[in-house]
Amino acid sequence: MHELILHHYPTSPFAEKTRLLLGFKQLSWRSVLIPPIMPKPDLTALTGGYRKTPVLQVGADIYCDTALIARRLEAEKAIPALFPEGQEFNVASFAQWADSVVFLHAVSLVFQPESVAARFGKLPPEFLKAFIADRSTLFNGGLATRLPAEQAKHQWPALMTRLQQQLGREAGDFLFGEPSLADFAMAHSLWFLRGTPVTAPLVDDYPAVAAWLDRVLGFGHGSHTEMSGEEAVALARDATPAALPDEQFVDPSGLQAGQTVAISAIDYGVDPVEGELVFSGREELILRREDSRAGTVHVHFPRMGFRIEAR
Repeated sequence: MHELILHHYPTSPFAEKTRLLLGFKQLSWRSVLIPPIMPKPDLTALTGGYRKTPVLQVGADIYCDTALIARRLEAEKAIPALFPEGQEFNVASFAQWADSVVFLHAVSLVFQPESVAARFGKLPPEFLKAFIADRSTLFNGGLATRLPAEQAKHQWPALMTRLQQQLGREAGDFLFGEPSLADFAMAHSLWFLRGTPVTAPLVDDYPAVAAWLDRVLGFGHGSHTEMSGEEAVALARDATPAALPDEQFVDPSGLQAGQTVAISAIDYGVDPVEGELVFSGREELILRREDSRAGTVHVHFPRMGFRIEAR
């Protein structure tokens, strides 16, 4: 049994989502800290170019996107469930909405000039310049667009009012009564906003939302120990990818196992990853890649939110 290795950096909202998932599941994991901006040589050796944060590694299997990481953690430990029985569709659909719509609002609000000054004011100017340059290209070629700050401010009260209403009507303490992936997908954007006194009131001015967020954050991050990127790459090189899922499915694209393909996100951070398609399922796509440092790895992507093209 291979360890769970999370490649992340502390201030990433989606990394916080995954850390909370690990805490909710009460799992032990290894922490590999990666740079917040490109280049990321150790991570690239494992993923083949996928640039988003975080990435989960299990031996020589590399999982991209938190939607798929959540399903991998559910397979690792079924209870407590991220997809409660009878709520699977509601939870997955809400999480997808929160990870896109709510997150894009939060990003717009966090990167207002006054918030940037509070968040990055003590960092070296050269890092801030490099960070802004890196993020300026993130939306190039994707379907997602940057939400103007004024529009995000205009719409934010409606989002929070709906969230308060939902929390007030549930019998339990969470969005669908019992905790689920929906809570963590909503929480990480609000955690991001709480990062500075400029944007924290956008959360804390809604008492029911603030109390719910504290409950979600209370799950913590599980137990973890540090690992270097070089160690993680070496571990992948010395491991063998897990057996492929046993699922009968005909891909609507007509692509078949053995073809060389490229997979990329469709919203933002659309850098393609090329490799041999070895599995195409209803929820998951798997590429086999060969890397001079990492050896043979299987890179896993969710079907939702990603495109696949023959090469």
